[in-house]
Amino acid sequence: MARRIEHLTTSSWPARDVFAALVDEDYLRERLEVLGGKDAALEAYTSAGGTTSYQLRQGLSAEQLPSMARGVLGGDLVIHRAEAWTEAGRTGTAEVTIDGVPGRLDGTLTVADRGEGCALTLTGQIKVSIPLVGGKIEAMIAEQVVKLLDRENEFTSAWLARHA
Repeated sequence: MARRIEHLTTSSWPARDVFAALVDEDYLRERLEVLGGKDAALEAYTSAGGTTSYQLRQGLSAEQLPSMARGVLGGDLVIHRAEAWTEAGRTGTAEVTIDGVPGRLDGTLTVADRGEGCALTLTGQIKVSIPLVGGKIEAMIAEQVVKLLDRENEFTSAWLARHA
């Protein structure tokens, strides 16, 4: 059974600025350098006609993982993240897989003006197909995704302040 995930982060920056950062190649490289972890890389990037797609690899060393995750993974956590964004509507899709885990996160992303700033919303589901512990791993992944999105939101605001 899949676990639904919904997470909202807010920014004092307008949606057009946050969206522009999220699809900027230099921003992505800097974000990975700061938040991407072990062996982080921008593996692919294309942008044309109002659509931007990219693939990221992010990592976390085994020592930083909960013991249950270490047992399942047997080593470091390697995350593959693919996002595709459309300028019209400032919407995107996200697909996340983890090496050694039979499962994935699929979601939609939206950046929308809200009050004096904007909101970035992720709506999706996490599915891990491991008998007995799949639900626990889904909950752990959901918790880590929320923490990562919050850190990325802070990074984005700081990056925009430096590049305004």
